[in-house]
Amino acid sequence: MQTLGSMATALVAQMLTAPAGMNLGLGSLSAPDSNLAQPIDLKQVYTQNVGTDVTARSIVTRYPSVYIYCNKIANTLKEKFRSFSGNAQMIVELRHSQDRLEGLQNALELYIDSVTQVLDQSRGDWGNGMYYTGGYEVALAPVKSGGKNFIQTGTITFQVQVSRN
Repeated sequence: MQTLGSMATALVAQMLTAPAGMNLGLGSLSAPDSNLAQPIDLKQVYTQNVGTDVTARSIVTRYPSVYIYCNKIANTLKEKFRSFSGNAQMIVELRHSQDRLEGLQNALELYIDSVTQVLDQSRGDWGNGMYYTGGYEVALAPVKSGGKNFIQTGTITFQVQVSRN
């Protein structure tokens, strides 16, 4: 049986990689002649919380890469007679790397915008007692050396409401 965090992670990954997911948003956000944002392949999507230093040593990473995971579950008992009534805090972490510093943040922001478009369109009931009411927070980390030469990370944090017996 899947845990709550794994179920929520799988749902988010399914939404982002669907035909109407983030690749569709990338096409509408970037100029037709621009190479700024390339479509995401399924091999670039990971459903686990892994640091950049670990991925650099353990797997061959293609950039940009998307990491989706649940980092916090809170049973706040909003509904007193449910066994679980609270939220799961979800993270979508986008890592982009290239050999030049120029355009790195612009490309990363396009990927972030495509994810937030999917979230905006996915408000409502997700099934299995999970629903998304909207809202998210975006944080951009500073550029570091790594990846293809320079790497930058953008993190999107949002809450999925959960109500289960």
